[in-house]
Order: sequence, then C-alpha cells, then structure tokens
Amino acid sequence: MSRVGKYPVIIPEGVSASVNGNVVNVKGKLGELSFAFDDSHVNVELNEGKIVVTPHSQSRTARTLWGTTRAQINSIVKGVSVGYSKTIELFGVGYKARMDGKNVVLTLGFSHDVPFATPAGITIACESQTVLKVSGVDKQLVGQVAAEIRKYRKPEPYKGKGIRVDGEYVRRKEGKKK
Repeated sequence: MSRVGKYPVIIPEGVSASVNGNVVNVKGKLGELSFAFDDSHVNVELNEGKIVVTPHSQSRTARTLWGTTRAQINSIVKGVSVGYSKTIELFGVGYKARMDGKNVVLTLGFSHDVPFATPAGITIACESQTVLKVSGVDKQLVGQVAAEIRKYRKPEPYKGKGIRVDGEYVRRKEGKKK
C-alpha cells in the first residue's frame, strides 16, 4: 500500500484540471502544465475537485508508479497555484552576480565573467550581489537551473567558498598543518 498514493490531490480554487487519456492538464493563475502518466499501470480520475490515482494491480511496478504519479500530479497542481523558488547564495571574496537583461552574469574568480542564459518558464531575480532567487511553475526545471548555476563553483570545504543552494551546509575541514 502506497502511503503517498492513497491520498487524493486536492485542486485549490482558481485551478482547473482535466484528464484526457493518459495526460493530466492543469491550468492556474501562474501558468499551465501537463503530465503524461503510464496508463497501463495506474488509473487517474477527476472527482469533485480531487484527482484520485489508483493502481490497476498489486504488482511492484504498479505500486511504485502509484505513489510517483500522485506526487508528480501534486507537484504540477502546486506549481500552477503557488509556484516554486530556490535561493542561491554566493560565498567568496569578489563573488557576485548581476542581471544583464534576462540573463545572469556571474563573477566567480575566473579570468572572465560567466554568462548564464535564463531558460523559458524561469525567472531569476538578483536580490543582492550575492543572492539570486530562481522561481517558476515547474519544480523540476527550477531545481535543474539552480543545480546548473551551482555547478560553476561548487562549495569547497577548506575556505567555504562557492555557490550554495537554499542554505546548503558545507562541512568545513581543517587545513594543512606545519
């Protein structure tokens, strides 16, 4: 029995959902998203403002897809109604970010600045020179963009310099001793 899959996804006010074959379409105030599920293992029904996911059988694949499908549908419903955001912090002497139109230009101690093109459906805002806020309706895309920005300078354990996402903790190490 799936602990996640057995709960219905409640559709909040201002959000409309429809199920057409194996595609769930959700439209809200922030945008529109769709999710294609595997209809050979799970069944998705729309009942009175709730989306209910049920497995076709008790096979291992059906039970795993039951919880996964429910979680994905819940993520898109939350995304179009509230949205997702991640905070990125730059730690290091001279590390800073600035906006150049819709793109972000990062100064990370290299001999050149690093430009980052903002993908469609994502908004990046510079709250200060060392804090960026990535937001959008698609949970996976917001996390992917934050991870790509972090990849330019991962946090290092000796001085603590680098790019951290959402207050990430970096365990500090002791340096070389004489």
